[in-house]
Amino acid sequence: MENIEEVLLDSDDKMAKSVVYIQEQFSGIRTGKASPALVENIQVPYYGTPTRLRELAGISTPEPRLIVINAYDPTALADIEKSILAANLGVTPMNDGRVVRVPIPELNEERRVEMTKLAKRIAEEGRIAVRNVRRDSNDQVKTLQKNGKATEDERDEALKAIQKETDDYIKQIDNAVKAKEEEIMEV
Repeated sequence: MENIEEVLLDSDDKMAKSVVYIQEQFSGIRTGKASPALVENIQVPYYGTPTRLRELAGISTPEPRLIVINAYDPTALADIEKSILAANLGVTPMNDGRVVRVPIPELNEERRVEMTKLAKRIAEEGRIAVRNVRRDSNDQVKTLQKNGKATEDERDEALKAIQKETDDYIKQIDNAVKAKEEEIMEV
């Protein structure tokens, strides 16, 4: 990094990506309602290449508790079914040769608590990622100051700015996990 502004922009970008990743992970957590987001990012081996399910099939939810996966290539149906089972979502896909149907069972209290724990674990991974970006950015700023490319005042201001960014992004993660928990526990 050449200067403090670049370090700050880079850290902001990386922290924002961590939050987006967490939100994508949350979309895959089951809440008892059928949602294409539950299965769309599952990796399916397609002619030896891991491919996202949404690139291989149309995914729809014709009923509140049913996901229907219509593969563009019918030969991929068996692989799609195996990948959904391997993803450990607590659902059992049914392949009728034309489409894969995924009925979404009602969540019991035990399963809801399990899903909440999973959401908290994902959120903690996100917080750790944000803190790692903070640590790396702080190190870069200190190195710039050591090499004479920034003054002590600039270093101190940059460290404060990085800490503020960190706090903001961790708060976003906390809000996201709280909303997801409420969604999961809603009966």
